Amino acid sequence: MRLLYTLAWWLALPLVLARLWLRGRQEPGYRQHWGERLGCYGRQPASATDTIWLHAVSVGETRAAEPLIDALLAAWPACRIVLTHMTPTGRATGKSLFAKHGARLVQSYLPYDTGAMPARFIRHFAPRICILMETEVWPNLIHQCNRYKVPVVLANARLSQRSLGKAQRLGKLIADAARGITLVAAQTQDDADRVRQLGVREVVVTGSIKFDVVVPEAALATGAALRAAIGARPVLLCASTREGEEQLILDAYARTTLPANALLLIVPRHPQRFDEVEKLVVAQGLAVQRRSGLAKGDTVSAGTQVLLGDSMGEMFAYYAACDCAFVGGSLLPLGGQNLIEPAALGKPVLIGPHTFNFALVTEQAIVAGGAARVADADALMAQASALLQDPAQLASMGQKALAFAAQHRGATPRTIAAVQPLLR
Repeated sequence: MRLLYTLAWWLALPLVLARLWLRGRQEPGYRQHWGERLGCYGRQPASATDTIWLHAVSVGETRAAEPLIDALLAAWPACRIVLTHMTPTGRATGKSLFAKHGARLVQSYLPYDTGAMPARFIRHFAPRICILMETEVWPNLIHQCNRYKVPVVLANARLSQRSLGKAQRLGKLIADAARGITLVAAQTQDDADRVRQLGVREVVVTGSIKFDVVVPEAALATGAALRAAIGARPVLLCASTREGEEQLILDAYARTTLPANALLLIVPRHPQRFDEVEKLVVAQGLAVQRRSGLAKGDTVSAGTQVLLGDSMGEMFAYYAACDCAFVGGSLLPLGGQNLIEPAALGKPVLIGPHTFNFALVTEQAIVAGGAARVADADALMAQASALLQDPAQLASMGQKALAFAAQHRGATPRTIAAVQPLLR
């Protein structure tokens, strides 16, 4: 099976590279560092005694990895980290978050899973351990790590029932890869049980590292400045929205009366869709401004109905600036996004019906009173309107969200303790 998988990769590679080039028209970062994606590297950079390899595919995983990376570098001061990504936005996020570590953190794109390319990566960087964040399982990468005796850890791991079914349909390919994983640090007991069904031998439950993320002071300052630019208007944030959701939200907005002078702040998950979403807002006949058009000292016009969050790396700032947050990817069957960030900032959270990627944490937040589920976009607007007109309920729900986030911290030290024997 793995040989067929490898052959498929080589046959598909011209199409993969063509798609990469086409995506580069909207995101120029996709046309950079191609050599890294193909496992080609220049001179080996100066390194510490040992290398820890950590893979975070994109923005969410990179932000989630921050407390783990900080803890790894603190626990092993003679080591450096090679941080790999698949997307330019993930790489840019890593550059912003980890500039503080200087030469102790090196960034690269993950090589394509052809077998030879991951092998070249391993020979070049000589990692002592490979830590994959959340859901990244690559059969050839794991095989090459086993071949070169590099332990593989799946950290902050989550596996929905739907993803388990998909993995099981791949049969021996995924079963062999699962057996090649040295250790899985799962977010929940349900995640751990599903991972064991794939054949992983060593599984521990550590909780979600995302609860341990510390909100940067700079992000809070940016959020305060954005809030000052908005003024005293109530703000409903629709964060990390996906294709198809913005139209549902805008249609519901037109049918529902939010409090007078309320501002709808929409932040699409993917930056290549910023222009598309602006066109949707304009087509709805709504007055829109873009975050990127606000210079220092500018204000959001009193007549603006929708503010488009078209900046990268400012999600914490957007959460800080809002009164109530809806977390996207959940109005349509896309699995939802993580609600920990708004909860950690003490914001009431609204979430749609489709949250299978984060089922347990979503239910826990709802039970704790810090989040509420809405059936559709109309229910979202109705619930948001009620909250924004009830300051006492808004504050109470925000306090419960904050308490929920604080209660679940501690996954990072548990993960470090689990990894420590592999790095001795």
